[in-house]
Amino acid sequence: MAESRGEWAYHRLRQAIQAGELKPGERIREIEMAKRLEVSRTPVREALRRLEADGLLTFVPYRGMVIAELDHQAVMELYQMREVLEGTAAGLAARHASEAEITLLRDLIAADPGDGDPRALAAHNRQFHGTLYRAAHNRYLLKTLNVLSDAMALLGMTTLSLTGRSGTARQEHQEVLEAIEARDQARAEAAARYHIREAQRARLRLMFDGQKTKVEAE
Repeated sequence: MAESRGEWAYHRLRQAIQAGELKPGERIREIEMAKRLEVSRTPVREALRRLEADGLLTFVPYRGMVIAELDHQAVMELYQMREVLEGTAAGLAARHASEAEITLLRDLIAADPGDGDPRALAAHNRQFHGTLYRAAHNRYLLKTLNVLSDAMALLGMTTLSLTGRSGTARQEHQEVLEAIEARDQARAEAAARYHIREAQRARLRLMFDGQKTKVEAE
């Protein structure tokens, strides 16, 4: 079945949020999005309703619809859930991942961009984590993790932009993979949990640096 215009507009706008083209706090006007996508306002209206239901858009009095922003507490809660769920996914992958899925994870680590463009790093990182989620072979866990992935788009700049973080993240990915290859569930879960805790620390550092820069600018 062909994708409807509303479905297409929804995916395009969600991708724009994930890529940082539409930033947290930015006002979203229906007519501007219609021009951006070169479609009528009806599919855009449908897409905006879905994005609001996903939590990616929110209505602000006197401003209208804006890209949602996450406060400090929301960021902490998000990473807490990621640690639990991604740890579970890695443990299940150690049990259920096929050899083809393990090979794909290995190939993704080998193709890591290194210290390249932050957008490329973020896209590659999403691909690795998405492959890990699917390797768990649990449809309900996959659905929940995909919801969290959408929320991650609201965090702004990737933590991989921090000096040295891309290298340490690659090593953490490698440790998760090695545990999965060994079919060691407990080790895989522990490695994935550690990886998310380190990502959280990097995120808090980014948030602190951003707040510091804002204060100095004021």
